Amino acid sequence: MHTSSRHTGSGDTSSRGTGSRDTGSGHSGSAGPLTDPAVDSAAVVAFTQDLVRLRTVNAAGATEVERPAAELVARLFTEFGWAYDVVEVAPGRPNTVAVIEGGGGDGPTLMFEGHIDVVTEGDPGDWSVDPYGAEIRDGKLWGRGSADMKSGVAAMIYGVRALQLAGPFPGRVVLGVLCDEEGLMLGAKAFAATPLAREVDGVIVCEPEGYEVCTSARGGIRLRLDLDGVMAHGAMPQEAKSPIVAGARIVEALGRAQDWAQERYGTHPHAGSVTVTPTVLLGGDPDQLNVIPAHGLVGIDVRTIPGTDHAELIERVRQFAVDAAGSVGVGVGLTVVDDRPAIELPEDHPVVAALVDGHRQVHGDPPPFGAVPGTTDGTILTRDAGLPTVVYGPGGKWIAHQKDEFVEVREIVEYTRVYAAAARSFLNGATGGAR
Repeated sequence: MHTSSRHTGSGDTSSRGTGSRDTGSGHSGSAGPLTDPAVDSAAVVAFTQDLVRLRTVNAAGATEVERPAAELVARLFTEFGWAYDVVEVAPGRPNTVAVIEGGGGDGPTLMFEGHIDVVTEGDPGDWSVDPYGAEIRDGKLWGRGSADMKSGVAAMIYGVRALQLAGPFPGRVVLGVLCDEEGLMLGAKAFAATPLAREVDGVIVCEPEGYEVCTSARGGIRLRLDLDGVMAHGAMPQEAKSPIVAGARIVEALGRAQDWAQERYGTHPHAGSVTVTPTVLLGGDPDQLNVIPAHGLVGIDVRTIPGTDHAELIERVRQFAVDAAGSVGVGVGLTVVDDRPAIELPEDHPVVAALVDGHRQVHGDPPPFGAVPGTTDGTILTRDAGLPTVVYGPGGKWIAHQKDEFVEVREIVEYTRVYAAAARSFLNGATGGAR
């Protein structure tokens, strides 16, 4: 389902809120004659709180997930006078995409990307704070989605706003607030299919990475093994072909599959090694403890590194599973539920160089390089549209999806400043068609 609406900017240049203005580091970098972008630090923090207070949980079968947050984003875009489109890629699941023209002549197109859906908070009783209270305490903003990644969305919006208020710039900026990142990435897939995607020269994905500039991201393969055996009485196991026993042997065999993959593909300097992890093992009925079931299921989460041949790896995992289950007479059917490639961008690509320059302007030193341990919307944008993507955003690298999620308030402001500086560097120093 695709429904869309287009909103034309009014040209308003007023600033949201009355918060303090951070004048930045004073470095000119490669930005040319423009004024240093000044970030409205109070407003970007307040907007992060507004987003976190909205429970946009991406649960199975859920509808209307992102809509409240997307409407909040759209109101801010309207206030800033930006032209934007709202495209509903599934019921209640909109992409909100703004295009900000620089007014400074021809130049490249830079995209900032983020998502506003979150995973469940689980049992709120396990939290020491209200998961949707957006409380600021001890210099931290607490709540589900604070790091992953509503602070990143707020920072990218206010970073571009600061860039715009500093004066005309060449080219343009696309702000993509996409849906369903925590699911099947329907929003990224839909955007990648648009004509606008083909005009983008570089993408900064604003996921939390703890100050690392992540030029690579691990791939992800989700596999389902359906086990077909023979049902029997628990007292007569000799009459059964047990999927439970087969499942146990498969889990053991997956360790050998991982050993094979790690030897075959080696170790990446940032992304590490291939992992083959069983995540689901189902079989039998807890109310029928005297019955050996006929059917079972094993779920597998495979994480890959740049250079991994996914087809080869999937076939090798299948063979390990078939051999293990076959030893007890159980059949195996393999389904590839999802397949996302590992991606990598050269460290000297213009969008990476601009981000490094922006970080250096704000922090004084160059950032470390790293890899995304999972996949992001950037994976899809690279796979489906060939876009060069780099990942860098506020929040700890390992905090996502945990209880008591938080982001340092100072980081929200710092990353906003970096985004403004990086955008200015890219738009003034890069050339269109870099990919």
